[in-house]
Amino acid sequence: MTTRFIKFPWRGFAGSLLLAACGTIHGMAQDGADAAAKPALQKRPLRSAAERTTWVATLRDSYARPPIAWPAPHVDEGVRWQEIGRLPAVPHPAANPHNQPKEALGKSLFFDPRLSGSGHIACASCHDPDLGWADGRTVSFGHLRKPLARNAPTIRNIAFQPSLFWDGRSASVEEQAEAVLLNPTEMHVTPEQVVAALTAIAEYRALFAAAFADDEITFRRTAEALACFQRTVVGGHSRFDRFMTDRRDALSDDELIGLDLFRREARCMNCHHGPMFSDGGFHNLGLSYYSRQYEDRGRFVVTQEVADMGRFRTPTLRDVTRTTPLMHNGLFELSGVLNMYNAGMPTLRRQDYQHDDPLFPVKSPHLRPLGLNRQDLADLAAFLGTLEEPRHRVRPPLLPAAP
Repeated sequence: MTTRFIKFPWRGFAGSLLLAACGTIHGMAQDGADAAAKPALQKRPLRSAAERTTWVATLRDSYARPPIAWPAPHVDEGVRWQEIGRLPAVPHPAANPHNQPKEALGKSLFFDPRLSGSGHIACASCHDPDLGWADGRTVSFGHLRKPLARNAPTIRNIAFQPSLFWDGRSASVEEQAEAVLLNPTEMHVTPEQVVAALTAIAEYRALFAAAFADDEITFRRTAEALACFQRTVVGGHSRFDRFMTDRRDALSDDELIGLDLFRREARCMNCHHGPMFSDGGFHNLGLSYYSRQYEDRGRFVVTQEVADMGRFRTPTLRDVTRTTPLMHNGLFELSGVLNMYNAGMPTLRRQDYQHDDPLFPVKSPHLRPLGLNRQDLADLAAFLGTLEEPRHRVRPPLLPAAP
């Protein structure tokens, strides 16, 4: 069977195509070599019920120990991994310290559409607390309902991210807030418009005075208040977190097997490690659509480094089951993503005219066919479900009245 690279313009269509292609996707060669020359990786045999029971008992014993004594993860040489675990305390920067009035101001600003050029979209339009602080769309709508290029990631736990946006172009939450407001395809507003709109509202002047010791309203203070609030949107109450507080019965047998798979045979910890289940780095997964419709060059646009072509930031896996669709383009559901990783992800093949292209993207060497069977994939999905936060209703604040 000849393997071809398949375009995926729609999420549902993409999932079905990839599921059909999973048996051969690993054969796609970066240099155009004959894919059929590489034999397919055999799937791991299914365990019998008795074997599974014995294996669970072994894992219960292994994972009852402190994490430092857990089985060593399967990571590639050179990966500076950190054990998965609970979230630390929220780091508020010295240049923008937390206080309750500033948090309250930031929450009002986050839900207020008057910060946008159209007056119709707010930060919460793309980061809805009812949708895991994402928006559930393939890609978000921006100014005047224009579809944007990328999927909106959750802002939950944003305080722990070393860089923001899929391409990492912002180094702080304050920079991220400013960038979204000023982006002509997103909030489409100028600093002067923000300051004028907020200054005209007496209640906002009082809120700024309480947050910053005087009532001067500036664009930078607006971003600082937004960042202060966003840093308080923190999880850490999932069943996995309960498991890590010595509640070893918090995970079912399937979920425990999935945890072990995640750390070892599924090789997830090459990129998804630490309390955030993310290395905060950038990797090429073969989904850049290079030289095709929907091309997205990712990190390269920010750094202009050839090695960054097609690389995107490793997303957190916390709440992954509540923040679908997934990937930077929002084309995939969790089951499709697991199948793609199991197949080693698609590998772009150079066309004749691309043989000497120095920018041609190279897929991450951490990706390779895994040979996981259907039970493995189900167990892995079960474990990822334990990272979901409990649902808590967040009521939007009563916004300050217009003059």
